[in-house]
Amino acid sequence: MSGHGHGGGHGRGCCECDHEPAERGVEYELYRRIDIEKLQCLNESRDGDGKLVFKPWDQRTDRAKFVESDADEELLFNIPYKNIPQMSFDDTSREPEQAFRLNRDPLAELEYPTKIARFSNVQHLSIHISRNFGAESTRVYYIGLRGEYTEAYRHEVTICNYEAAANPADHKVETITPQTQFIS
Repeated sequence: MSGHGHGGGHGRGCCECDHEPAERGVEYELYRRIDIEKLQCLNESRDGDGKLVFKPWDQRTDRAKFVESDADEELLFNIPYKNIPQMSFDDTSREPEQAFRLNRDPLAELEYPTKIARFSNVQHLSIHISRNFGAESTRVYYIGLRGEYTEAYRHEVTICNYEAAANPADHKVETITPQTQFIS
C-alpha cells in the first residue's frame, strides 16, 4: 500500500494537491464581461496597463502583463460591470462595500471570499488598492473576478394613465337591471 493517497476512501482524488481542476478557470470568466474600453485605472504609470491584469485564469502567472502605480503605491480600478461610477481618490474615504487584507501571492492562487449579498446585481465595481508591502510603487499582475453573469433585464418604459377618481362620464356602462332571486 502506498502512502501516495490513492484509494483509502478519503474523498479526495489522486494527487489533488498537485493538480487543479480544469473547471476552476471557468469560474473566473467574468473578465470577459468587462467593458475593457471603459475600464479606468487611476495612478497607473503607463496609460492602459490597468486593463492588462484582467485576463484568463490560465494566464494569471504571466509576469509580462502588469500595471504599476505611478506617484505612490495607490491604484484605483473603475470596472464598468456597484460602488460609485467613475470613483476618484477623493471617494476612497467612504466606507467600502468590502475591504480585504491582501497577502503576498506570487503564484496568483489566493482567493478572497466576498459578502455575496453585497455583490449581487453589480453593474460597476471599484477596486482601491491603498497600500502595498512597503515598496514605493505597487505592481499588480492579475485580478480574477469570480461569479455568475446574468444579462441585465431592462423593461421598456410603459406609458400609463391613472385616474385618481373615476369620472362617470368617461365610462359608458349599459343599464343593469337588478334581479333578485330567492332560493327555497
